[in-house]
Order: sequence, then C-alpha cells, then structure tokens
Amino acid sequence: MEYISVKEAAEKWSVTVRCVQKLCSEERIKGVVKFGKSWMIPEKAVLPSSAKKDKTPHLPMPRKSPFLDMTNIYDEPGRADSCAEKLVNNPEAYELFKAQIAFRRGEIDKVYEHARYFLNAHSGFYAIIGAGMLLAQCAIWRGDIHLWNEAKRHICEAPSQTEHEREIISLALAIIDSSIYDNKDYPEWFQIGNFEALPSESHPAAKVFYVKYLYMTAFAIASGQLELEGVQGLALMRMIPNTVEPLVTQAVVDETIIPQIYLRMSCAVAYHNSGDRKKAAAHMDKAIKLALADKLYGLLTEYIRHFDGLLEERIAKRDQAALQKVLELYDVYRFGWARLSGQVKNKYVATNLTPKEHEVAKLTAFGMGVPEISKALHISESTVKQTIVRVINKTGIQDKNELSYIL
Repeated sequence: MEYISVKEAAEKWSVTVRCVQKLCSEERIKGVVKFGKSWMIPEKAVLPSSAKKDKTPHLPMPRKSPFLDMTNIYDEPGRADSCAEKLVNNPEAYELFKAQIAFRRGEIDKVYEHARYFLNAHSGFYAIIGAGMLLAQCAIWRGDIHLWNEAKRHICEAPSQTEHEREIISLALAIIDSSIYDNKDYPEWFQIGNFEALPSESHPAAKVFYVKYLYMTAFAIASGQLELEGVQGLALMRMIPNTVEPLVTQAVVDETIIPQIYLRMSCAVAYHNSGDRKKAAAHMDKAIKLALADKLYGLLTEYIRHFDGLLEERIAKRDQAALQKVLELYDVYRFGWARLSGQVKNKYVATNLTPKEHEVAKLTAFGMGVPEISKALHISESTVKQTIVRVINKTGIQDKNELSYIL
C-alpha cells in the first residue's frame, strides 16, 4: 500500500495540517498508521464526511487588505499571537494572519504550508492575494524561480470583480517584483503616492511599499542606473526621510506595529546611505525593539544587506541570542534572494562580499571618489583602492563602473 504524509494529505484535501493531524489522532481516517512521531496516510484514503461538515465556510476578510498583519489588528508589540485570537471566529483570516506573522519570524516552512492551504481551498480575493504574495516570499527564501512564477500566476487568477480589485492585482505583482529590486511595473497612480484605488484599510501597507519604491528610485539615481531630470547623486536619497518621518509618526498614532517597523528601517537605510549614522541607529533601535518583542527575526533579516554591519551591531547591543538567530536566517535568505534575483533579471548578484567590501562597492557605485570614501568610512585611501580591487576580483565584473549591477 502506498502512503502519503500529513502535509500531502492536507494539500490534497484543501484542509490544514492541523486538521489532518487531529483526524489521525482520533482514528477517523481509515488505514492510517504511525511511524515514530509521524502519521502516514493511505494514498487512496478520503477525507471523512464528518470532517467536510466541520469545515467552516470562508468569511469575508475583517479588513479589506491582503496584509492583515499590517492593519491595526496587530496593534500591540509583543502580542502578535494574542492579536491573532481576535480572528478566531474567522478561520480564513486567522490562518492568513498567522501565516504572515510566521513570515515575519522567518518560519518559511510554515508560511509555505499556509499559502498552499489558501490556494488549494479556493479562498476569497484578499486571501488569495495574500497567499500568493506569501508564496512568492517562500520562492525568494528558497531561490525557486518556478515557485516564483506560480505565485504570480495565482495572483493573476484571483477572482477580481471590480476595477479596484484589478488595480490591487497589478500592485501586488509590482510589490513582489520590488522584493528583488525591480520597480518598473508599479502602477502610475501608485508612483505618485495616490492610494485612492485602494481600500483605506490597505493604506498602512501601501505606505510601506511606496517608501520602498522611493528608495529603489533614489538608489537607481545615485548609482547611475536611472536618470531623472534635475535630480543627481544622493539628492533624492537625502530627501526620503522628509517623507518617511511623518509616516512613522502616523504609524505610531494608528498603532500599526509592522508598518512602523518597516518605515523606521526604511528611514534608517536612507539616513545610513546619506552618511547620517546617528539618525539611522536611532530609528533602527526603535524598530529592533518592536521586532524582537515578537521574535520577528525574518523581518530584520531582510535589512541586513543594507547596513554593512550596522544592523548586526545594534541587534547585538540588545540581544546577542537574537543576533545569532537573525544571522542564521540571513545565511539562508541571502543565497535564495541572490539566486532568484539573478535568474529573474539574468544578472549576477554578489553574496560573497564582506560588509566593508559591500559598503565600499556601494559608495563607489554612488559615484563617490576614493578620497570621499576614505573620509566617509574613516579608512585610508590605499585601503579603499585595495578593497575595490578585491570586489572586482570576487565578483568577476570588468571595472568599477559595473558595481551597481551586482549589489
């Protein structure tokens, strides 16, 4: 007799793994056997009819947003799991929220399991959008381009009924691409910060991704990948905090924890790239405090590569064990991200640079000369030159003018 795992059965029957485990422990699945701590289910077994009756019909999302964890459902640091209990009477929303928190924690296997459940269960519009985006994030962590393309297909096939919902699909696809720093497909209305096409409950998340769009644009201008009339060098990068600081304040007032963390980290990145380490650290410390309260290690992992060692330093000051966990996750994330990004954009993305090499490469890409970099990083000019040579040798690029394309 052929057997399948609990996970495979859950996918086959469009139920949760927890539901299958419960059925196994209650001996409600014919022919199920236990090997050690794992249940094995006959391949031809069927979901008990009583279990089908137990399945709760899908209910509308409690917020019109595929990002439930970015709404005010999660309004108190350190209580993400308690906030989830607010949704216990809406199983679909409860599972989506738990999946999103699992993603922020870097628990990618759990995220994958939840995303599969939603997509197989033919959930509602916002749940499918949310699940598709979670699946895309799993693809990044795993470096799996096939999973990436599948995630996009699911989003495109979401059961949209209005023009606004079709706009949300376009935005969701652009947000996915922005995860690998491709911002060319953001809708025009979004590029100017006009969120009228979105339900108000999606605005906290929209602000986070709008700031990310601004940052990518500023980085492209600073590194010479994009030309914008009247804007050169780090001019736009230095202006980003003027936009983000009010949004941070609003997130604090709205008690939306995840947007506040992301906005503070984005503001810190802009300050850091503009040379203001003190202001960068101030925002970073507040974001770290919020994130560690709920062990949101995965969220912090996304930002490691932006700070050239500063983020690790700030986490270590608060919690050495947390730093170890973040670094362990980063070892997985950076290779998956680089592999997928390279496949999608058909380019090489460096993963073997030290923090100092990455910082020198970035400042060089920003058009700074050796004397400027020497002054900014408090190292000798000869060290700067030697570092640039090491970066070129490690990455295989032809000259330093190509540095922006490997970062």
